[in-house]
Amino acid sequence: MHKGLKWLAVLTSLGMLFVLLGGALVTKTGSGMGCGRSWPLCHGQLIPDNITIELVIELAHRVVSGGVGLLLLALSIWSWKAIGHKRETKFLAILSFFFLVLQGLIGAAAVKWGQSDFVLAIHFGISLISFASVLLLTLLIFEVDQKFEADKVIIDKRMRWHTIGVTIYTYLVVYTGALVRHTESSLVCKDWPFCVNSSIGLPTNMYEWIQMGHRTAAALVFVWIAYVTVLAVKKYKQQKVVYWGWIIALILVTLQATTGALVVLTRLNLAVALLHALIISCLFGLLCYLIMLGSRSKKRQ
Repeated sequence: MHKGLKWLAVLTSLGMLFVLLGGALVTKTGSGMGCGRSWPLCHGQLIPDNITIELVIELAHRVVSGGVGLLLLALSIWSWKAIGHKRETKFLAILSFFFLVLQGLIGAAAVKWGQSDFVLAIHFGISLISFASVLLLTLLIFEVDQKFEADKVIIDKRMRWHTIGVTIYTYLVVYTGALVRHTESSLVCKDWPFCVNSSIGLPTNMYEWIQMGHRTAAALVFVWIAYVTVLAVKKYKQQKVVYWGWIIALILVTLQATTGALVVLTRLNLAVALLHALIISCLFGLLCYLIMLGSRSKKRQ
């Protein structure tokens, strides 16, 4: 494979990760209005007069997103020409670029006209799809399938449905997590795992329902991935990419649950919150790769 294409793929993947984390940073620091109601300029100026930390964070996110958009466009065109014969390439190239543009448009609309918290919570999820698509495209470019003999993997129907189901459900949990932050429900429950450990009961208002709903949904993701990992360990020891893929997924979801608890216990420590976003991005990308393996296996069968 062309060395330049590999470098471009790695750079774009890292760039998409920065876009994801940058968006999370904007939300977690309350910098969404750092440039006022002006887009793409800040307060209608190319170089704003009054520089604030919120302005720097928001403007940096816009610049990085625009730069990564150009990289992604170049990667999509180049990979289309170089490895267009691989059946997933064209779909992933279109998907990654489309969702990055959509993410930018939703962000711009939120700045110009405002959006409800329930709409804004979709923003991170859209970026997540674009990142996962770029990651899979990068794996195709590096021919990872051939190195792990993934072209010989046979995955049964039960495992394929579990993989699809847990990936879709994980995406919904990501949405509930984003909703927690956008509705400012992060610290409405001061304790963990219950809202108030000394008085266990049902939530008493919408914000507690959002927070505890997310925690419950996240717990179910952990249980589901743990169950599928047990299946993989029992049945797929000879197919290392599936075997280790699910073990890594279990490790990631455990770290995700741990950082989620620490976000509350550290009272929204920024580094912990960004780590929380990073881990879920890696987990979702891995689950999408396992779906791709299952799709190929179904075709061979």
